[in-house]
Amino acid sequence: MEGKSYEEMTYSIKLNGVNHGCPTCGPLVLFTPKILGYAQDSTMFLIGILLSFFVCAVAFVWMKLTKNNTEKDDTKVDDLRNEPDVKKVHILYGTQTGTARTYAEHLHAVLCSNGFDCRMKNIGSFDPEENFVSNTLEKGIYIFLISTYTDGKPPQDAIWFCQWLNEASNDFRIQKSLLLGMQYAVFGLGNSLYSDHYNMAGKSIDKWLHKLNASRIFPFTEGDNNVAQSIHGNQKADFESWCSSITDVICYLLKQKAFNDTSHIKHLTINDPTDADGSNSESDADEDNDGLVDVEDVGEAMSHYPLKKKTIVNGGTNVVAKKRQKNEPREMITPELRKNLTKQGYRLIGSHSGVKLCRWTKSMLRGRGGCYKHTFYGIASHRCMETTPSLACANKCVFCWRHHTNPVGTEWKWQQDSPDVIINGAVENHYNMIKQFKGVPGVKPDRFAEGFSIQHCALSLVGEPIMYPEINEFINLLHEKGISSFLVTNAQFPDAIANLTPVTQLYVSVDAATQDSLKKIDRPLFKDFWPRFIESLKALSAKGQRTVYRLTLVKAWNTEEIEAYAKLVSLGHPDFIEIKGVTYCGDSKSSDGLTLQNVPWHEEVLYFVRQLEALLDGYEIACEHEHSNCVLLAQKKFKTKDGVWKTWIDYSRFHELFQRYQATGELFTAEDYMAETPSWAVIGSKERGFDPEETRWRRKEKVSQGC
Repeated sequence: MEGKSYEEMTYSIKLNGVNHGCPTCGPLVLFTPKILGYAQDSTMFLIGILLSFFVCAVAFVWMKLTKNNTEKDDTKVDDLRNEPDVKKVHILYGTQTGTARTYAEHLHAVLCSNGFDCRMKNIGSFDPEENFVSNTLEKGIYIFLISTYTDGKPPQDAIWFCQWLNEASNDFRIQKSLLLGMQYAVFGLGNSLYSDHYNMAGKSIDKWLHKLNASRIFPFTEGDNNVAQSIHGNQKADFESWCSSITDVICYLLKQKAFNDTSHIKHLTINDPTDADGSNSESDADEDNDGLVDVEDVGEAMSHYPLKKKTIVNGGTNVVAKKRQKNEPREMITPELRKNLTKQGYRLIGSHSGVKLCRWTKSMLRGRGGCYKHTFYGIASHRCMETTPSLACANKCVFCWRHHTNPVGTEWKWQQDSPDVIINGAVENHYNMIKQFKGVPGVKPDRFAEGFSIQHCALSLVGEPIMYPEINEFINLLHEKGISSFLVTNAQFPDAIANLTPVTQLYVSVDAATQDSLKKIDRPLFKDFWPRFIESLKALSAKGQRTVYRLTLVKAWNTEEIEAYAKLVSLGHPDFIEIKGVTYCGDSKSSDGLTLQNVPWHEEVLYFVRQLEALLDGYEIACEHEHSNCVLLAQKKFKTKDGVWKTWIDYSRFHELFQRYQATGELFTAEDYMAETPSWAVIGSKERGFDPEETRWRRKEKVSQGC
């Protein structure tokens, strides 16, 4: 040490770690200069070093004791209860159809009943710039309930929040400790059948909050609308289980622990399961071991929480739920679904079927007119039964007039009822609903009596009838009873169409003419929805009996694709093309942004049809039904040389031909059972499709848009 200056010795000691970022070694630098001032030889220098380390040790012990005393004081329950802001809970929801809002309201009521100051707000009115960046984030726990929409996108009201949070979590200019001290939990609403984007919005919010150093108080939890895969049987049950658990956790955190003490929940601060690009932060990487909880027993991690029910954490999906038996088919109709559909007027049959009285059946019982099928094809609307052997569907169309209450699926995974049970149950329930019209003012006695003799069955109530594995046996039983069949499919099951037994009339819904618009409007579950769609149209062209394209026009959505529609017609060569304006459900929260402005006027529908007719070879406008806002294009083979249309059906002849087919296998075609169309149903007639034998009944209130 001889020959070195005082400054050189001090600098050397600092480099050797004596003052290298350790707060307890601060006194060493303070005392070392004084000691070194007396160090004239190596012996005195060593004594100085030893004294310095002794001072550091004393300082370290003193700081440790002080810290422990402080921690004990912070965990007092009385201190917590005296803190005015510590019990505040903020619930933020993002919703497309209103379900997340309903769940948020339920959680809000539960937490308020537990004595918490609970605030609920739509996430669209929560400004992250104002609340996060300006340091005005209120104390409390933040609970997010968020649904996932098409292609994994958040609902409309959450787009800005998600965009801001995504950019903030990935912007190097924003400190990653931006949300340090914020505690949160996320519940996502989705459908696992959309496997590529399942609950993507919720997972993303959970990830972005975590990257900004917010602390999870509960693992990200998924509510699955796919009843076949939902751990608790349906999305509402998933929510109720999570709601019970998160309530217990919040009660524990805010009533028994200091607000800033999160040491007891470190086992629930899990690693991001959704970081698809694998770019975890360093803090995330350090939590790999803490984030995994044993599937069979949560053990110490959950023992801190006084949960009312034993729960497990699914390590693959981070869903907190009860264990359930696997490979056990479930009923398609869950208790909650049964409640909702019954409220809407459905009579449910077995575990997956339903029947409902059509409004046109009620109308014709009173002599007020029949549906467009009466005008176009001659059915007796008061003798028609509307039913389905499968409430499930492979699409979630934006204009679904069943408000998306039915389940969805891409294959049959549920318990299965036999065709005779379904048909007998449908007929019995239909007749019971007809009985309710006995004595109702305006009901015609002869129509009422005829209502107990079903002649037609519209397999278009809801869902996808062709999904039912025994659909052919079902149709055969209908025909054996002398009931004609009008089956509607959404063009996602081409093999089922190809293997389908002859039906009276087979429909394919063509809701859009391009891949992008079909994805936007039908929101199909299949990844290969477009090839399936095209193959379904081709399969239709091979059917010998009557076939129909059904086009639903949604103004400003699919009315500009006329040339593309014409190309699709060349694939399926349908006998008829029905073009109908979309029916407004009157429930904007369930119709995904559709309003009365999207409903075209009847004249607008006619204009579209005339444009399409000009692009097609061999088709003409045959009929219209003005009060259904519907127009019929038909192949010219249904028009005689003297100009008489034959779009109606000879139902007796059809049943004869079908019985012959059953007995001999001899095929028949649409021309074999066509019948003449009455003049009042033909385009250009003064009646505009309204049967003159009926009495037109008009609503008293005015309609502001459409028909």
